[in-house]
Amino acid sequence: MPYVINLDPAVKNLGYAPNIDIRDTINYKEVMKQYQLGPNGGILTSLNLFATRFEKVLEIIDKRATQVDYTFVDTPGQIEIFTWSASGAVITESLASTFPTVVVYVIDTPRCVSPITFVSNMLYACSIMYKTRLPMVIALNKADVVDTEFVEEWMTDFDALQDALAQDDSYMSSLSRSMGMVLEEFYNHMQSASVSAVTGQGIEEFFTAVDAAVEEYDTIYKPELERIKKEREGKQQQERDEQMERIQRDMGKNGQTLEAMAMAKREEEGSEESGSDDDEQREVDAFDRFITTQK
Repeated sequence: MPYVINLDPAVKNLGYAPNIDIRDTINYKEVMKQYQLGPNGGILTSLNLFATRFEKVLEIIDKRATQVDYTFVDTPGQIEIFTWSASGAVITESLASTFPTVVVYVIDTPRCVSPITFVSNMLYACSIMYKTRLPMVIALNKADVVDTEFVEEWMTDFDALQDALAQDDSYMSSLSRSMGMVLEEFYNHMQSASVSAVTGQGIEEFFTAVDAAVEEYDTIYKPELERIKKEREGKQQQERDEQMERIQRDMGKNGQTLEAMAMAKREEEGSEESGSDDDEQREVDAFDRFITTQK
């Protein structure tokens, strides 16, 4: 039994019952109204508010870790809102630094019949993988509607994709052919599975791909994340040490200044006392002269 989290505050109907739902804590329409935002701005602000307390979600997931095999985090459908936002980075990095994390990129297969649209989808997937620095599984959805064999062929056979793109003489076809050459290496490190969310077709293959991606996370991505984390902590510690040195230098300068001021004050007081003694002596001498005169 998986543990499911919904992070889309604007969705009206879900096809599943989430264990944690952002809509239970944040009212998307109220956020739009209060901050005078549009739909995308409302989603982004809702995610920002939710991300400030995401450590509570991590605690809940950790408690359920021994009871479930997988935790699914359903993000908003707008890719740019989650992937390229500060809140999306916070949530993704928090998960990846605590649990084995895999990004699942769902492709609507019927919309990839055009090779140009297919290349566009792959560019999106490539950008997400390099942004998150996490292993990825491509889920070719709606396999019950359209056979995904042509997509799998384009992902594994560069010449087949080039032949399909050659049938289109638009400027986008030329650009897509160039991008296809760049993406060839991307496909070599990609897990994929043909699935159907309606019939359940290919679900076993999907989880096999996820498990393979988890092994990739443990062997490749986790050491890299730990290295980045250590570098970040080392940089933060260096900044703290430099700040402490500046404070100590400032305190030393201030201490010398205070000591010099104290010495000057003591000298001034000493001179005042010396001046007072001289005045007293002059008064005594004057009194002696007055007495002698009287005699």
